[in-house]
Amino acid sequence: MKKELKYLPLLVLTALIWGVAFVAQSVGNEYVGPFTFNAVRSVLGGAVLLPLIPLLDRLSKNEKAAVTPKDKKNLWLGGALCGVLLGIASGLQQWALEYASVGKVGFITALYIVIVPVLGIFFRRRPGVQVWVAVAIALGGLYLLCWNGGGAALGPGEMLLLACSALFSLHILVIDHFSPLVDGVKLSCIQFFVAGLVCAVPSLLFEQPTLSGVLGAWGPILYAGVLSCGVAYTLQVVAQKHVEPTLASLTLSVESVFSVLAGWLLLNQTLTGREIAGCVLMFCAIVLAQLPSRKKAART
Repeated sequence: MKKELKYLPLLVLTALIWGVAFVAQSVGNEYVGPFTFNAVRSVLGGAVLLPLIPLLDRLSKNEKAAVTPKDKKNLWLGGALCGVLLGIASGLQQWALEYASVGKVGFITALYIVIVPVLGIFFRRRPGVQVWVAVAIALGGLYLLCWNGGGAALGPGEMLLLACSALFSLHILVIDHFSPLVDGVKLSCIQFFVAGLVCAVPSLLFEQPTLSGVLGAWGPILYAGVLSCGVAYTLQVVAQKHVEPTLASLTLSVESVFSVLAGWLLLNQTLTGREIAGCVLMFCAIVLAQLPSRKKAART
């Protein structure tokens, strides 16, 4: 336990970086389109991970035998599938920031932690009672967070975020399948480059990106690409080698709380009492959904 406590601050720092990243993404939308932002950010994140691959191999003393053709196939197939899902999901999330506050985006996105065990039904993994209770609590929290009492339908931001969360859930399941078969850092590096390519297509078709716009958003892009993708992912990989999976998942879920605090402190975005109550319920659901699964937390 003492050893775990030494590495918990790294996971808290990871959650903090990811939570503040929502602010960077929101500010980035003021300069470039959502898919342009994610295209540049993802490629930058992949570029940052490239030199870290040999370094992390040495730190983990992960000397492997010769790589087989099957290993290469799994690595590239897994990286491509993860990249496609990540590219679409992150693009929808970035788009949703044009309609919703940073805190709301952080909490609704985090619903993937509740959705993943439910999707396990299709893979013959029956979720426990706690998961279904978490789903009910999450739905109540979603209602308080999204409905203001004046309408019966979800807004465009909420619809985008629910689709985003569902795609992130599929992304986690794909990672769950391929991560035992390949090197995790290499898989992530490939997925970032593929996600960048996926986002570049709608960016060029619909957003007309300009160099001046990208340069104007250099700060948010640098933060989201280097810190959120490269640094935070590396901290997560290093820390989770020494921290029990459930404890790691619970610690990383604080990302959603940090997103609310960051939106308030940096963007002066506030939530109503109803929305705060919704956030509290959703956070309880997120924590409850992780307790029986004991799976590693997964993030891009």
